[in-house]
Amino acid sequence: MEGAWNGTEMPPGFYLQGFSEFPRLQPFLFVLLLIIHLATLSGNLIILVSVASVATRPPMLLFLCQLSAIELCYTLVVVPRCLADLARAQERGSPISFVGCAVQMQMFVALGGAECFLLAAMAYDRYVAICHPLRYPVLMTSGLCGKLAISCCLGGLLVSLFLTVAVFQLPFCGSHLLVHFFCDITALLHLACTRSYMEELPLLGACIILLLVPSFLILTSYGAIVGALRRLHSSGGRRKAASTCISHLAVTLLHYGCATFMYARPKISYAPKRDRTLALIYTNVTPLLYPLIYSFRNREVTTAIHRVLSLKGDGHSLVTG
Repeated sequence: MEGAWNGTEMPPGFYLQGFSEFPRLQPFLFVLLLIIHLATLSGNLIILVSVASVATRPPMLLFLCQLSAIELCYTLVVVPRCLADLARAQERGSPISFVGCAVQMQMFVALGGAECFLLAAMAYDRYVAICHPLRYPVLMTSGLCGKLAISCCLGGLLVSLFLTVAVFQLPFCGSHLLVHFFCDITALLHLACTRSYMEELPLLGACIILLLVPSFLILTSYGAIVGALRRLHSSGGRRKAASTCISHLAVTLLHYGCATFMYARPKISYAPKRDRTLALIYTNVTPLLYPLIYSFRNREVTTAIHRVLSLKGDGHSLVTG
């Protein structure tokens, strides 16, 4: 697979190097990632089932349910393939077709983009709840929440399609070896033959839409929230209102911090092996942390989880009895 694809023949595939240069480390990585993956799936599934069991769900719980669904799909796009490659332990890396690589990148960007928009919608929910508490039931209707949820998914999908088409029209040179465990944008741009800055413009545009615009909306919402909290005379009321934002702020900082560092930088600063290690963290560890963060000090979530677990416990005791 040497040379560049000129667009007149069937495009060649790629090789995902993964961690094939560390054969002794692969069994340990496989076990570690498998444990993290199972814990991530379990945590997000528990939140999904718990929220679905609640008869009347406030908007924040609906958004949290969608966030858990996105995280489930997000990890399923990347991690199972990585685990399979670690289990096979191929010396040259794992082959992936041109179309398969494009589909994986598109789904990864679509889900990550949907999460960016969803975090902005959740910030707006907190803004209405704290700054306009009396109008909250009128403003945050189920219809509006449904439209926001659909818009987040459509926005991520459209940006991902645009970015995928732009990236996979580039010529790719050399051995087509991606120093990565999945088809990430930075690894593909690093492999592209062109040396101009034009190839980075689609990624820059995607970063503006997925990172800058939602970040501006989140900062605007929290700026208004801070102003509203300062006007409260009761310190207990301030603490109670602020505590409802802690989980969202923590997840937002994790998601936007990782995404900004990974993608909002020029190609000249790409370091494939370092980027691969960082990607291993934000595709495995951060999705595991999200259920823990939202379960911590969130009374509605913990109550729903306890209700589901107690129902399972009662059902098991009835069966064994």
